[in-house]
Amino acid sequence: MATARSDADGSRPGTADALYRALALSLGATTFVYLFNNYLDFWQNWPGAVSMFGEAPLRGTALFKAWLQLASYVVTVVAVIVITLRTPERRFASDAALLSSITAYVIATAFWSVFFIGIVDGVISFLRVEGLLPAVFGETLAQRLGVSSFRGAYVHLPLILIAAVVAWFKRGIDFIWLSLLVVVAEFQIVIARFIFSYEQAFMGDLVRFWYAALFLFASAHTLVAEGHVRVDVLFTHFTEKRKALVNAWGSLVLGVPLCWTILGVGMAGKASVINSPLLYFETSQSGFGLYVKYLMAGFLAVYAVSMMTQFLAYFLDSMAILRGQADTYPTPEAS
Repeated sequence: MATARSDADGSRPGTADALYRALALSLGATTFVYLFNNYLDFWQNWPGAVSMFGEAPLRGTALFKAWLQLASYVVTVVAVIVITLRTPERRFASDAALLSSITAYVIATAFWSVFFIGIVDGVISFLRVEGLLPAVFGETLAQRLGVSSFRGAYVHLPLILIAAVVAWFKRGIDFIWLSLLVVVAEFQIVIARFIFSYEQAFMGDLVRFWYAALFLFASAHTLVAEGHVRVDVLFTHFTEKRKALVNAWGSLVLGVPLCWTILGVGMAGKASVINSPLLYFETSQSGFGLYVKYLMAGFLAVYAVSMMTQFLAYFLDSMAILRGQADTYPTPEAS
């Protein structure tokens, strides 16, 4: 049962606010637990938490693994609730900032990943098209670099890990730079085609690769900056508290379910729209294009996760207004 607020004027949070925080944080935490369990299910062939409720009985190691996966969700939710109840004085703004920082890290990692992979894979593809790959890397390695699974595991994955390290120290990504990369990639096609009469499939793939990243990765940042299109015929005339009420319910009823739908449908099985390309390192049919088509399917997961965490941060910012901890929403710079 919720206790009374700490102060009569409502300026300090109490147990009721801790439960609102627990709702948002548990939704965010279980998202990452779901992603990890998805990896265990389809990359490591674990049975999955839902198999506990299937018709076929599980035994031995499979039963133990299924219990572990089911317990991971329960323990995560319980841990979040316990932590929030033990810190009833913590403000909504602090947890909103935490979720926004997670969003920033996810997006920064994704940005640096596509930056590094686009350049390195473009160079490899160019050398392969021109028949220079054996001279640079040797016959054996050149053949292996022509296999998507090898290039994904031994070129792309290390670059993603490097990007995760870089993103830890450099999170302030300005999407103008990603836009510039798209322009530069398209410009080099124009120069090569009309001046040197040279064009290859990997050149167009690079434009699509970076453009897809720009479109999907910038969505969470646009939400923070209030840049998404809003039908505000009524909303613009609302008071701050009524706007906060609309945004809080909109985040929970519309935003979060949309993100979970993308993850749930896209990662439901091995043949799902996100899992299938990632599992089999799917490439385009152009032959000598970039080997990044499977990563573009993963962009959907990055979009869903980043929007999920940012919607939850938006919910907490709205609750701060509704519960008297703030007068207005924080500026984009403060987020």
